[in-house]
Amino acid sequence: MTELQKSRVDVLMIGSGEYTTGYVHGTASKSDKSKGVVALTLIDLRRRGKTGRLGICGTNGKKFPDIRKHMQQAIGDFYKEMDLTMDWWPGDDAIDSQAYIQALDTFKAGDACVIFTPDDTHFEMALEAIRRGIHVMITKPAVKTLAEHRQLYEEAKKKNVLVMIEVHKRFDPMYSDARDRIRESLGDFSYFYSFMSQPKFQLDTFRSWAGKSSDISYYLNSHHIDFHVWSLHGRARPIRVTAMGSTGVAKSQYNIETEDVITLSVQWINLSSKTIGTAIYTSSWISAKSDTHTQQKFFYVGHHGEINIDQAHRGYTLASDTNGYLSINPLYMKLVPTDGYFSGQLGYGYRSFEAFIDAVADLNAKKVDMNTCDIKLATIGTTLQETAILEAGRISLDNLSTMVEIIYENDTSLIPLELKLLK
Repeated sequence: MTELQKSRVDVLMIGSGEYTTGYVHGTASKSDKSKGVVALTLIDLRRRGKTGRLGICGTNGKKFPDIRKHMQQAIGDFYKEMDLTMDWWPGDDAIDSQAYIQALDTFKAGDACVIFTPDDTHFEMALEAIRRGIHVMITKPAVKTLAEHRQLYEEAKKKNVLVMIEVHKRFDPMYSDARDRIRESLGDFSYFYSFMSQPKFQLDTFRSWAGKSSDISYYLNSHHIDFHVWSLHGRARPIRVTAMGSTGVAKSQYNIETEDVITLSVQWINLSSKTIGTAIYTSSWISAKSDTHTQQKFFYVGHHGEINIDQAHRGYTLASDTNGYLSINPLYMKLVPTDGYFSGQLGYGYRSFEAFIDAVADLNAKKVDMNTCDIKLATIGTTLQETAILEAGRISLDNLSTMVEIIYENDTSLIPLELKLLK
């Protein structure tokens, strides 16, 4: 076996839906992910010598022939030299919600798995992988409760396994620059506002879990909450959460019992000065179709300055007879080929996966340790505050918007211990 072959990482993809394959309800997704992101990226990383054996695990194997046909058309026939060879679980004639256990058993310690499934399934899947010594990437949110997050953290420490959260905004050059400026020169935190939304048809895309296993806050607010936690790590911490929701569209148009819009109001404390900051995180999945699939922006105020980013509008627009007027963002995923080859390696949607694969390869080669990963990546050990905020928001919503306090061990601790409903 050559050194290149040794360094390749074998990867199991758990979840065969939109973000993995681009296939939804019998056809290509109508969103900006019609080719998928996970499989496309890992296939290209194999072309580049970074991944090896690939597998996809879903629950309904009867969909797989159509998914493979879609992937062949969207990836294999569209780009040059993309090898779509991979293993699939369960079989094409089987439906098995526990197929991931069988799939994980065919991988070994030091391999990797990527979990893109409904939020309430992440914990058990990640736990099974960790206990086998398999490194894990989980889509945001990692899990739905602080208790589950803490357990995964402890299990990962025991096994010395990397568990990374896929929060790709950290790899957006504007967001990473904003984070550095916040830490470098803007002083204590004062105010943060974020908004993120997707069009109504996403409620149909997510109808199997929307309002059942998760909500729009877990799905979209998690992005900017992660950015905010990352920006203020070690300098401030969230202490109280109040949530409010709007309803009407999901129920009337899709017969889904869930909030249309969720807003989390969060108080933060600056650890050195003990001054208070306020954050407002809002997410929605009832937007009208517009020039961009996802509206996403934030406004940050520090004691010494402010930052304003509209991630959806980069000053790059396209008008065509096919799709009308669009604001396009190849900084996320560049899908148009260059001379027939996939050329989206610099997109922040791609780079988060490459960072994970590189970290796994370096850990296996003993070039880095877990402390290095904690510094550079969104690991299970550095993202507990995000889960605390999200769960506190859900608790608040379920209790008539009552405030929820985030409890820590002491005045300087960054690790939330529990949540307390303030009645």
